[in-house]
Amino acid sequence: MSRDDEFRDLLNATATEIARLEDNPRTWLSWMVYLLARLEEQATDQNSMNKDSYVAMLAALEDEIRNRLRTGGWH
Repeated sequence: MSRDDEFRDLLNATATEIARLEDNPRTWLSWMVYLLARLEEQATDQNSMNKDSYVAMLAALEDEIRNRLRTGGWH
């Protein structure tokens, strides 16, 4: 199994568990924000230069969300 496959499996299991524990998608926002905050900590704890890269990732995420809202699907 590749690293990408392992990562996908981990994320799929996490998404399933979140949905099992909280069935109202509206409440998932706080958990998404929590996850993004923890990822930011991880990025900047390892290298303070990663802050700019993290902010660029957030901008790309914003674009992906905007596209999802406009087209109705994820790429």
